[in-house]
Amino acid sequence: MNLYIKNNAEADLEVLFVAKNSKISQKEKKFFDIQGFSFKAGESIFIQDSFRFYIGLDDFSIDSIREAGAFLIKNLKKYNIKSIKIKGFGNREKNYALMLGILLGDYEFNTYKTKNSKESLKDIYIIESSNFVDEIKKAKILASSINFVREIVNTPPNDCTPVKLADIAKNISKDYSISCDVGDIKFLKKEKMNAILAVASASPNEPRFIQLSYKPKKSKAKIVLVGKGLTYDTGGLSLKPADYMTTMKADKSGGCAVLGIMKAIAELKPNVEVCGIIGAVENAISGNAYKPDDILHTREGVSVEVKNTDAEGRLVLADCLSYAQDLKPDYIIDLATLTGACVVALGEFSSGIMGYNDKLKRDFENIALKSGELMAILPFNKHLEKLLESKNADISNISSSRYGGAITAGLFLGKFIRDEYKNSWLHLDIAGPAFIEKEWDVNPYGASGVGVRSVVDFILSINNGA
Repeated sequence: MNLYIKNNAEADLEVLFVAKNSKISQKEKKFFDIQGFSFKAGESIFIQDSFRFYIGLDDFSIDSIREAGAFLIKNLKKYNIKSIKIKGFGNREKNYALMLGILLGDYEFNTYKTKNSKESLKDIYIIESSNFVDEIKKAKILASSINFVREIVNTPPNDCTPVKLADIAKNISKDYSISCDVGDIKFLKKEKMNAILAVASASPNEPRFIQLSYKPKKSKAKIVLVGKGLTYDTGGLSLKPADYMTTMKADKSGGCAVLGIMKAIAELKPNVEVCGIIGAVENAISGNAYKPDDILHTREGVSVEVKNTDAEGRLVLADCLSYAQDLKPDYIIDLATLTGACVVALGEFSSGIMGYNDKLKRDFENIALKSGELMAILPFNKHLEKLLESKNADISNISSSRYGGAITAGLFLGKFIRDEYKNSWLHLDIAGPAFIEKEWDVNPYGASGVGVRSVVDFILSINNGA
């Protein structure tokens, strides 16, 4: 599908977005009344004699326009048309939202289907008198990266192992001229990443430590991204119930988001150095599995008492965050489908933002919301931190209480952040929106690619001096 900005164009169908306060002709109003079209979001109507397709909007906000773009493209797939034209909004942010919504709404995961319907729609023209080249470029890059992430996350665990994830990272480095280093078990042992090795111990699929680096000639700052790359999570010996295991291919969403962000940054080329780290592991079951009651000696020198082997993501991140700090970054951001408790706290649509720097958290939240990703700050406090105390080690890998689980998981990670980096670190728990079981906004069923938009825009804000 091709997307263009044109002053004018001929097309098979014209698309118009309308709300209750939109100016329409009496003929159109009469037709809308007959058909019961009430201008609400999620409504559409096709007037055949004029070859016009109307999409309802609650309002003309950026979020509404982006969602309407995704709704539009999904609905047009049932029509046998090759081209459409859409009157633009005369506004950079709104046109960007429209284009991004269209490109994200077009994604479907059908890689494993033997029969796929062919789409007839080839060309989409946004009719504008002004130049919106930068907006269309960014929309294409971001959508391509997000859909790339969706595809990897949706790939089943028999095809996407830690080694396969490392191969994907290598391909990104070749395609976009960024460096890639992959560490095997020998590397993990040398680096004393015993927490990662413990989580991986039961799986026949070896773990990998993946590092991608983008280095511009002149850099305004250095950012290290850390992603949880659990290619599959059974829960280990603390086995998950069957119903909770069927979507665990999505436990690699944080790591895949890092891959997508690196891909986008390599194309956008900001003057910001970005390093992406992924702990790629499979949490399985065998006689070699790590066990509740084990005590692990992490890379950072912090000992951890294992109380639950299903709290494995934080163990993987602990070793990765230790390594990340050795790179001397200005900012560290980790992304992980870390806790079901975050979904309980914020619902399925929002990610949790945690950390020690209140201003950094607020700044990131504002950027995330503007990007179209729903996020909210969850506060740390010293009383919850006490719930991670262990009588046998420096810290326990789960809290002694069932309450506040998303925050205590964040506080666990905070134990591995050195004092000099506490104000530079953000933890993003993306467990809620990472995998979609009922379509909403621009998100199809399956992986959403959450984290790419917000982190890329955060990096661009540093590039632009915000």
